[in-house]
Amino acid sequence: MSNFGLGRGFGSLIPTEIVEEDFDPTRDEDESVSKLKEIAVEKIRPDREQPRKDFDEEALKALSENIKKNGVLQPIVVVTVEDGYEIVAGERRWRATKMAGLTKIPAIVRTLDAQNRLEISIIENAQREDLNAVELATAYAKLKSQFNLTDKEIAEKIGKSEASVKNTLRLLNLPEEAKRAMVENKIGEGVMRPLVAAEEEVINEAMPKIVNEGWTARRVEQFVRMKKKKSSSVAVKREETVRTERELSEILGAEVSISGRTIRISCGKDLGKIVEKLRGVGE
Repeated sequence: MSNFGLGRGFGSLIPTEIVEEDFDPTRDEDESVSKLKEIAVEKIRPDREQPRKDFDEEALKALSENIKKNGVLQPIVVVTVEDGYEIVAGERRWRATKMAGLTKIPAIVRTLDAQNRLEISIIENAQREDLNAVELATAYAKLKSQFNLTDKEIAEKIGKSEASVKNTLRLLNLPEEAKRAMVENKIGEGVMRPLVAAEEEVINEAMPKIVNEGWTARRVEQFVRMKKKKSSSVAVKREETVRTERELSEILGAEVSISGRTIRISCGKDLGKIVEKLRGVGE
């Protein structure tokens, strides 16, 4: 059985749902205290102090089937204890793995002391003034996924509001290029926040403007709002067009398509009948 450090090679084994290591402020420290192992599921036990005891059976079955097909894509996090390992994060994946009949599961392994020290280090890093918004969001994500903390618990430990934590975490939903631009061009969280729920093409169009023209958060909001309104208008117009196409098709008994100011009628050999119906419509 091989052990792996948490360096650059580890990123390919852990999806970005856990943490994007390029933006992880505690990556080097994590590498020194963590190992990735495949562990026998029977040597692992749930955290006895974990308040969550009930797991949706149907959801577990669905995850179990996925694991049968694709394996465990996201390692659980455990600490070493006297008789084996105790789960810190990932009990649902562990239960589903057992249900799938697998005997081993990938796990990030730390000692309890190292786990506690790493949590303190992440919290201290998250309180730094010089941390950019993406690094801060990554620190929050790490506390959620590897230390089983809720947004509220993170907020209490960091000394910020729960809403602030949630808003910062949403930055991780941005495309890679946008996050990279935030880090490299020192773009603030406030300017980028309006883009979190935007379509990717809108984000891609806005980013050069933000970087090169120094757009403010208000300008970004206006741009997103304008794009959304335009998109909504196009959708409404298309809906009206589809309704008109359907009504004309029923009246004429032929397939009708409308593009701009052009109406196309697919009538086959029944051109004469269509012409008569069109005359009738005009009378």
